[in-house]
Amino acid sequence: MKKYLTLVNKENKIKQSYLKNIKLVNRKNYQNKDTLIEEETALAFDQLKNFLKRKNIKMEIDDAYRSQEHQQNLKEQFSKEYGEDYANAIVAEPGTSEHHTGLAIDIVLEVNGKYDEENDEILEHLDNYKQFVPYLSKFGFIIRYPEGKEEITGYPYEPWHIRYVGKIPATIMEKNNWTIEEYLKNFSAILYVNKPAGITSFDVVNEISNIFGIKRVGHTGTLDPLAEGVLIVTVGQATKIAELITAEDKEYKAGVLLGVETDTLDITGKVTKSKPVDLSKDIEKVINSYQKTYMQEVPIYSAIKVNGKKLYEYARSGKEVELPKKEVTVKKIKLLSSDNDTFMIKAKVTKGCYIRSLIRDIGRSLDTYATMTTLVRTKQGKVDIKETNTLEEIKKGKAKLHKIDEVLDLPTITVDKETERKIKNGMKLPNKYQIKNKVIFKTKNNKILGIYKVEKDILKVWKNF
Repeated sequence: MKKYLTLVNKENKIKQSYLKNIKLVNRKNYQNKDTLIEEETALAFDQLKNFLKRKNIKMEIDDAYRSQEHQQNLKEQFSKEYGEDYANAIVAEPGTSEHHTGLAIDIVLEVNGKYDEENDEILEHLDNYKQFVPYLSKFGFIIRYPEGKEEITGYPYEPWHIRYVGKIPATIMEKNNWTIEEYLKNFSAILYVNKPAGITSFDVVNEISNIFGIKRVGHTGTLDPLAEGVLIVTVGQATKIAELITAEDKEYKAGVLLGVETDTLDITGKVTKSKPVDLSKDIEKVINSYQKTYMQEVPIYSAIKVNGKKLYEYARSGKEVELPKKEVTVKKIKLLSSDNDTFMIKAKVTKGCYIRSLIRDIGRSLDTYATMTTLVRTKQGKVDIKETNTLEEIKKGKAKLHKIDEVLDLPTITVDKETERKIKNGMKLPNKYQIKNKVIFKTKNNKILGIYKVEKDILKVWKNF
């Protein structure tokens, strides 16, 4: 999806890497001439055109993909016909035209039995052209140069110029009255994802990035490919608060097999140790004894660094390394079920606690070994797995997009214009609000300005938005 949010304007030239990978297909324009369009854009336009036809709106293509040579010729043509000033205002310089992407289409409508061939004709029939605007986002299109956004786009209003961006971004842009420039700058969302087993957390992040066309995407707590459940993903501006969410407690359900230990501490690894299981041991008593704070040895297959090198790199190279220990707290732990050498546990832990390592330690306390067979993160902070969405739901636009102030358990204060100005300038504020830790400041129209923190009874910027 990210290619569909490619930004090309006066400040951003088309990249050669994009041009090398674009796949163009042929369509006939209103004059029955061949016109090239990016493949998915063409399919979406076909759907839009057929939909409008059923509403007695006849839309056709005027122009779509242009090479840089074509753009240069067009600029020269406009200069001859209308003068250089008009051409400079209307026609983009080669390399800066939307049409280089193959995602932009200049359209024409049939009005009174004929197609408008000139811009002036189109502007005379604005009522007709405004008819199709409410349907554009349904098919992934926007008006690229909308009325009233000239200072942002750099071009005057063009009711004939539509641009494919994908259904989800188009819907968001329509809802917020955003251009592509504004969307890429301002979009902020937090998604509660139900990560499936078999893929990495990075795979989820990459998928979300593609869906929304946003590069700035992160998650707030890694889940291994074996694991599933709650993965909180931050998008756009929301990535700034990821560390606050990462620090929250997490709750898991895990399956355990006694008698063996693997190099990865889970069932996907190679068995390195084995020992008979004494079934007379009080498993529940041992499990309950781990409801405490203790020094936990981190697993070799982790991203913790030792001497500037990640532990899993030592593991893959076969080099020995002393595994560090760190303080973790198991706030709650409970035996859910047991059957001979297998059992299920539920645990609520602090940041940094490895469930695989916890299971290893429980196994050793039972005078045997143990390895993790399944892992489901059921909760992170106040986010329950029941509130999550699958990747398929997100792709279909059915997921809830959470706001920063919905997720963070922080006081929120709406400020006046003068205080808003001070916050935008990153100024310190007196703590007249009696804030003890952090606070979210918002405008009267609910736009988040920033998060401030208390230092010596003065409020200082922690994150600006």
